[in-house]
Amino acid sequence: MLRLTAATALGLCLATAAAAESFKWAGTTDPQTMDPHAVNSAPVLGFLNNVYEGLVRRGKDMAIEPALATSWEPIGDGEGWRFNLRRDVKFHDGSDFDADDVIFSYDRASSEAADVKGWFAPVADVLKVDEFTVDVMTKAPNPIFPDSIANWMIMDAAWTSQRDAALPDKENGNAATLNANGTGAFMLADRQPGLQTTLVPFDGWWGEAEHNISQATFTPIQNPATAVAALLSGEVDLINPVPIQDAVRLAESEGVQVIQGIEARVIMLGFAHEAETLKYGANAGDPNPFRDVRVREAVARAVNVPAILQTIMRGNAEPASQLVSPAMRGFSAANDSRPEFDVDAAKALLTEAGYPDGFGFGLKCPNNRYLNDESVCQAVVSMLAQIGITAELDAMPVQNYWPELRADNYDMYLLGWSPGTFDHEHPIRFLASTPNAEKKLGSWNFGGYSNARIDELLPMIQSEIDDGARQAMLDEVTTLYQGEHAYVTMYVQPLVWGAGDNIALTQRPDNFFILRWVTVN
Repeated sequence: MLRLTAATALGLCLATAAAAESFKWAGTTDPQTMDPHAVNSAPVLGFLNNVYEGLVRRGKDMAIEPALATSWEPIGDGEGWRFNLRRDVKFHDGSDFDADDVIFSYDRASSEAADVKGWFAPVADVLKVDEFTVDVMTKAPNPIFPDSIANWMIMDAAWTSQRDAALPDKENGNAATLNANGTGAFMLADRQPGLQTTLVPFDGWWGEAEHNISQATFTPIQNPATAVAALLSGEVDLINPVPIQDAVRLAESEGVQVIQGIEARVIMLGFAHEAETLKYGANAGDPNPFRDVRVREAVARAVNVPAILQTIMRGNAEPASQLVSPAMRGFSAANDSRPEFDVDAAKALLTEAGYPDGFGFGLKCPNNRYLNDESVCQAVVSMLAQIGITAELDAMPVQNYWPELRADNYDMYLLGWSPGTFDHEHPIRFLASTPNAEKKLGSWNFGGYSNARIDELLPMIQSEIDDGARQAMLDEVTTLYQGEHAYVTMYVQPLVWGAGDNIALTQRPDNFFILRWVTVN
């Protein structure tokens, strides 16, 4: 009988606290940095949620709750939000937390050097009212703003500045890349990039610990078979993810539990919308076919998503019709369908667009970021070949992947997106808005997709308080980016974790692993 444990956002019940224990876990991707403002990616933000804290945080049920702010309320008639800060909070080095650290962290995180600057597109200014009160002034009424900053982590102004790390440096690194000084439940004890990172409890934490961990060590293990062997041997207490093909075998193994859920992350293909020419493949240097919506639709119809779900994901994922899953706020029920798999229709679209014999191009893909990412890309290559499009696949570790995308070194690419706010507005702001550095919009819209009407609707969506009117605008935006095939959304990624059966934990749909909810029995 299979012992598969279904974990929801409510998580697994914590066991009665036992004696302090060491804990070891493994994942495919090492966090690139210890700097919470340098890289806007789940492996970094998820890990650092154990070390740094924001004004607000998400609980086990993903609801927003107080963290470094004890309360917040709107200012006037939508001018902004006032945050009342928690008193008697210490950073890991013993220094005091106050409003100056919030102001500093805003200036740092919203700077051009920060990868998270897009979070602050709606913000006009952040003002210090007194030592424990700050006002975040917004450019327009923004009822969802507190939900949007759960991963904005506060740094110690003095500690960071004294170490010449006043601005993040994701390319060359600085003192905040390898070191950390947060206010969170755990503090950084040792950092060896690519090898292991060790955290220990912070005795001066303001919160109430729900764990019994004396030391926690993370090890990146890229090879799936090695990760499974490490779990079965007891070398590690948890692996994330479990290889889909090994889930049943692990669930039947003595001393192991498999914890399954659905992540908030949509996996999709993106295009080089702005590029004049192709950069890779047999037709490198030729005019870029992906500028034509008919070619993008042909790709969408050639990718057999049901086959990917059945063969590669073993039935553990769900098809995605848009940039968010049905579980997210603002999902467009009116647009809940994706292009059907149809090779003949795809070929006809290519012929109509002037490519009856197809063409060659380059597909970039990570091989250690998403569940079965390289296998999915290999399947896409085979499927596109059926309509005469020959993809030259280049799969690489994620630490090399993001720089390639930011340097526009691709013709088509794989991307996964989990909305930090659990709201449709989030991917529209980051993925479907015309890139604009000054306005902090479209910062992950690598291909430069642009639609003037979407740009017009976004600030209206951000400020609208009537749910019906807001949803109507979200429906319109969805219709636009679907109709233009801005992305080929494929599926919602599953969550499959493996742990020793003596481990109690919480699995959240954002795939963040929170150590303060872990008990070793």
